[in-house]
Amino acid sequence: MRERLVVFPIKGRKWCFSRSVDPFAAQSPSGVTPTTVRGLWKKISSESKPINANAELLVDFISDKMNKAWMGLEVAPEGSMKNKIHGLGLKLLARVKPSEIFLKSISKEVTSVQVSYPPSLDPRLVRRRLRHIAMSGTILHKKYLIGSVTLLPLTTAFTVLPLPNIPFFWVLFRTYSHWRALQGSEKLLKLLSNHSNPQTDDAEESNNTKPEQEAQSPTCVLLPSEELYKLLGEASEEGLDEETIVEICKLFHLNKIDVLKYRNLV
Repeated sequence: MRERLVVFPIKGRKWCFSRSVDPFAAQSPSGVTPTTVRGLWKKISSESKPINANAELLVDFISDKMNKAWMGLEVAPEGSMKNKIHGLGLKLLARVKPSEIFLKSISKEVTSVQVSYPPSLDPRLVRRRLRHIAMSGTILHKKYLIGSVTLLPLTTAFTVLPLPNIPFFWVLFRTYSHWRALQGSEKLLKLLSNHSNPQTDDAEESNNTKPEQEAQSPTCVLLPSEELYKLLGEASEEGLDEETIVEICKLFHLNKIDVLKYRNLV
């Protein structure tokens, strides 16, 4: 499965990294992830899969339950306890860095990426910046994953209170989020290791390329986008305005909220 990544400067030296979402992409078939604990146990016990595959199935099961619970909070009546919890959750989600959201969006099913960027940027610099965000992601999210897992047993102590255990569910979500971001970082690094640039590739990297890699199709293709360049042409020193960002998001099917987070970073 090929994904499209969009890279462009959004404010000064700040760059935006986002994955294009295909609006016509088919949804994953229901039933792949069990909906009940009994179904989960039956799937794990009946199929001889490695431990890591069963662990991913368990994580997907928990994630599905969390998503359904969150959807229930969204439709809660105004002023209710569930509605207040949903408002608190939105404030906490707003603190999640956009780079983490970007890395989480790169799933294990991705086999190649196409990187769209304005021609005004050096393609080698684009690739270096992508490698940097992937390498730093493997370090940071591994550290935060260990910290979140450590906090999980501590937050279970709040279950004795007659209130929803918000700290536990938040730490559980952060554990899942850091794990997905770590998986995405490692996947992106692997994809960037075999790249193709329609312009001039670095001579040193070309000399060091192994013969067996040359016979393979590239897993990362850098393609300049004239349409993106035209939209960025009227950008001011203060960065892109919201109208331009909306046009870019419509053109490349990006999440506007995630893109705006890059502009608002301090």
